[in-house]
Amino acid sequence: MICRHIAGNLWSRWRDFLTADGEKADRHRDTEFELPANATRAELMAAWERGWNLLFEEMGRLRPEDASRTVTIRGEPHTVVAAIQRQLTHNASHIGQIVYWAKHLAGADWRTISVPRGRSEDFNREMRGKFESAR
Repeated sequence: MICRHIAGNLWSRWRDFLTADGEKADRHRDTEFELPANATRAELMAAWERGWNLLFEEMGRLRPEDASRTVTIRGEPHTVVAAIQRQLTHNASHIGQIVYWAKHLAGADWRTISVPRGRSEDFNREMRGKFESAR
């Protein structure tokens, strides 16, 4: 359901980003938290990809002078930078929820997605060496 919500949020916020309110009339946010009986993984993944692709397409179209423009989300004005920051923190929060739930479901089979458990010092040493040799 969180993936459905992120996909719906991205699709609403980034369509006509600079010219239309980020909360589109065709978005039904509450239904993003319901799982239809006939929902398929393929449909979910298509919506997920569509939302993320739109975000990256629109971000790629922005010009430096757009940073100070005003956009609205639910009628509330935001600079473009503030709207991007809002989207970033919103997505980060939900991605954290997804990772937490995945970790719970995997249990002992969970493999860390960043620094391996018990290897922080080794990782730090490797990173320092990697960047020191690049200087």
